[in-house]
Amino acid sequence: MTDISIVLIEDHDLTRMGLKAALQQVDGMTVVGEAANGMQGLQLLEMHQPNVAIVDIGLPDIDGIELVERLRQAQAGQDNANIRVLMLTMHDSEAAVMAAFAAGANSYCMKQTEIDDLVVAVRETCEGNSWIDPAVASVVLRQVRKTPAQAIAGGDRTVSIEAVEPEFEQILESYPLTDRELEILELIVAGCSNAEIAERSYITVGTVKTHVRSILNKMGVDDRTKAAVRALRSGLVT
Repeated sequence: MTDISIVLIEDHDLTRMGLKAALQQVDGMTVVGEAANGMQGLQLLEMHQPNVAIVDIGLPDIDGIELVERLRQAQAGQDNANIRVLMLTMHDSEAAVMAAFAAGANSYCMKQTEIDDLVVAVRETCEGNSWIDPAVASVVLRQVRKTPAQAIAGGDRTVSIEAVEPEFEQILESYPLTDRELEILELIVAGCSNAEIAERSYITVGTVKTHVRSILNKMGVDDRTKAAVRALRSGLVT
């Protein structure tokens, strides 16, 4: 299997070097380029065409949001343009989160995120899914509660807020969520990480992950945020 190729665009030298060293140790991942500013980052993206670009919002020349906008504009006329963008940032404000997705970012990850979760985020992003850090998931969910439209528009991301399909109702009738799964789903909607769910539920993180997989399978979705959105839309949780 071909390694996931990554370009890392981060202006803080120690952070960039630390991320690069950590990602290079992960089987199946290769950092093919690194940049300390946005313009250099755009050049590297054009040169390497990586699977995933990890982009810091706070770059010194053009910010990460403008970088993503320029990348998407450049890709607009290319049939093979498939660079996925994972935004990496210290900012969890609603304005920053929604601006990142509006620009065309696919996923959003906080810098404080554990490396294991970052690896998951990179893999999910590469596979075409949107990975949203639990710390900012509540921001997206607030938009879902406020927005009657079918999706939060912008870029090629897949953060959908679809209505409840009959097939979903049939699945839950055949394979209903257990009391424990409903409890965990409520914590997911609240924006809790797996570690926080484990602590609150007095179970291991491994057990949480098993429950989360079961919840996603039963709900017919491929990530936690979509499960939370569907749970709100269907009235499973409020």
